[in-house]
Amino acid sequence: MSAIQELIKEIKSLKPVPAVVSQLIEIVDTQGASMKDIAGVIKYDPVVTANLLKTCNSAYFGLKNPAESVEDAVSMLGVDQVVELVLLKSANGLMGKENIGYGIREDAMWKYAVSSAMIAKQIAARLEIGNRNTIFTAALLKDIGKTVLDRFIADRFDRINFLVQNHNLSFREAEKKVIGVDHAELGGMIAKMWKFSPRMVKIIRHHHLNDETMKKDREVLTVYLADCICMMMGFAVGADGLAYRFHRHAAQELGLTADDISDMIAEFTFQMEEVENLLKMV
Repeated sequence: MSAIQELIKEIKSLKPVPAVVSQLIEIVDTQGASMKDIAGVIKYDPVVTANLLKTCNSAYFGLKNPAESVEDAVSMLGVDQVVELVLLKSANGLMGKENIGYGIREDAMWKYAVSSAMIAKQIAARLEIGNRNTIFTAALLKDIGKTVLDRFIADRFDRINFLVQNHNLSFREAEKKVIGVDHAELGGMIAKMWKFSPRMVKIIRHHHLNDETMKKDREVLTVYLADCICMMMGFAVGADGLAYRFHRHAAQELGLTADDISDMIAEFTFQMEEVENLLKMV
């Protein structure tokens, strides 16, 4: 069996993100959904509903009266907060494991994924880019390919590292040369198999700007830049973190200056305690 065939077999064995997640993103980003619309999508999934109400009624939110239904949760917390909680809870089980091949400790990738998603949404809000929940989710799940590729990286790390050190390849390029696919391409395959929207598949697949045609796509650039900012801040920089190509034009293409990026880093740093508490909760 080839490496690609083994990878596809492992993708099929992954527990997928609940279907309600894709429905939720689609309805929020394309229709400007009301509270009633959001509740209508969530409430027919008992697991998602139970998790949402448990989180909503935690000490973190300190609600005066407990939420007893999805409608209550949406009314009390607002559409954006509820959507984010559903997305975070659904992704937690996928991204919280140790990645030995990439040298990332347990929960570090999860923290990285959430930080990247929140920064991406921050950039999208600053630039008034639409589809913010799609951008948030794509940034959250962009490295899902690593969870499947990790074992293959661990078995072939010496060969990959040799190409990075001696042939001036990026880690992604070395992955692809040795295994036949890189984690971004694999992430796109997973997103497609899980029936995510074409927009989501595109962002996940191209989040390293490996395709020239994507270098002016504002959604892809937003997720790419959020990834870079996370690396600048030192989140979950594993064995691959310092061996990627950095495209300096990305911020310029979005109209962001070095001062803008510094401001966003400062703002996010200020919010870190809240992020840490949120991660403990979900």
